[in-house]
Amino acid sequence: MGKALLIKLKESLISVLPIAVIVLIISFTPLAPLSSTEQITFAVCAVFLILGIGLFNLGADLAMTPMGGHVGTGLTKSKKVIVLISVCFIMGVLITVAEPDLSVLASQVKDVMNNTVLIVTVGVGVGIFLVLAVLKIVFHKSLSMLLMFFYMMLFAGCALLLENEKSDFLALSFDSGGVTTGPITVPFIMALGFGIATTVGGRDANENSFGLIALCSIGPIIAVIALSMFSNGAIDSSKLIEGYKTVEESINANAIGHAFLSTVQNVGIALGLIVIFFFVLQFTVLKLPRQKLAQIGIGIVYTFFGLVIFLVAVEVGFMPIGYKLGSEIAKFSEPVLAVFGFVIGLVVVLAEPAVHVLNKQVEEVTGGGVKKIEMVLALSLAVGISICLSIIRMIVHFSLLYYLIPGYLISLGLSFFVPKIYTAIAFDSGGVASGPLTSSFILPLVVGACVAVSGADNVLTDAFGVVAMVAMTPLITIQALGFKAVMSKKVRHKIAMKRILSADDEQIIYFK
Repeated sequence: MGKALLIKLKESLISVLPIAVIVLIISFTPLAPLSSTEQITFAVCAVFLILGIGLFNLGADLAMTPMGGHVGTGLTKSKKVIVLISVCFIMGVLITVAEPDLSVLASQVKDVMNNTVLIVTVGVGVGIFLVLAVLKIVFHKSLSMLLMFFYMMLFAGCALLLENEKSDFLALSFDSGGVTTGPITVPFIMALGFGIATTVGGRDANENSFGLIALCSIGPIIAVIALSMFSNGAIDSSKLIEGYKTVEESINANAIGHAFLSTVQNVGIALGLIVIFFFVLQFTVLKLPRQKLAQIGIGIVYTFFGLVIFLVAVEVGFMPIGYKLGSEIAKFSEPVLAVFGFVIGLVVVLAEPAVHVLNKQVEEVTGGGVKKIEMVLALSLAVGISICLSIIRMIVHFSLLYYLIPGYLISLGLSFFVPKIYTAIAFDSGGVASGPLTSSFILPLVVGACVAVSGADNVLTDAFGVVAMVAMTPLITIQALGFKAVMSKKVRHKIAMKRILSADDEQIIYFK
């Protein structure tokens, strides 16, 4: 176990080090000078971030992934579709309601939407679409056609919001789709899909094991759009920035204690709901041996401590530093801010815990056909582009839909020209890339820049939406990777045929 932990810590060090080095280098320049207190706080939090990611990844391997796989396999073998979809709906709601990222988002818009109503609505949205995703696997339905249909529904909902003059809720709706697929839900749901797909079988088992995250990311967007239609108030964006503290405020003993206790409670509830429901299934359906249960128990402990350390480090050090960096660089130069956004986006996705879970499963399921390094490069490029484009939108002031509509049209169009497994992986990657570090470091960075450029009144319309962009761009880059693979194969085939046809007949040996 100790050796496995050291390997995970080494991987997390490689992931976090680039972003830590870039931020600390910037802090010594006129772009965004940070005080010694801020630099030390950020460096210490980066160390804890490494520890948190390492513990979480080990916990995911030992507990979250096996739990999801056993639930998917066990329920599918029972051949009771009603039981399968009922359990999936309940799991989708429970996991989402307890997701820490969603609680953070809900607390920032509590002046317009009731926290509980928003969280439960999003949970129901995920539960319904998790059921649809499971039925897609069981009945071997096309993911591309389902995505096409539901995104048409989604943009029809956007049109209704615009018609009813509630466009302020657009960015919030799309961001909610990104935050719901957090570090707790991703390993479980991905393993659930893999367990169901391998049990059901069929020639497209590998392709069917992906796509659950993709569909579960659509549910919250449609749910929040529907909820927004019944909202009466207008959002006071100035209140949204009250939650952002300075480093001096965040390292106060009371603030750290509050952040720690709050995080322990949120993560405890999230994992507790999953564990309780899993053990109910264990005694009724699964009947796993004690050795397996002991391994899962150890993994849950690792997952708990890893997530607590990770989220506290992000809240105490990364959120206030992100806000200040955005504010200071925006004051120095807006074009430099866009370039910085691209550079930081290239490396920030490496520190997202759930990304490592996705990359590992992709490489295993495809038998090395889609390599981990290819996924990392495609995701890094996608997130860098998305943050740069978000900053440009924040500076110029135009609707998020000017990005999202063409982006999703390109994504859905590519799905007809690339192998289906690339489409499934791409749409899953969108939900996974927009994890807790994106919402707790990148979003504060863009919010801080927005306040510096145009004031607090435009935060919701101009700064929010960056999570949605991070969730969208991987759909294009990873499918582009698939398109490149298809074209390379065709070129190689064409060259081979040309060589055969142009071969010298005299060199051909005839056997009589």
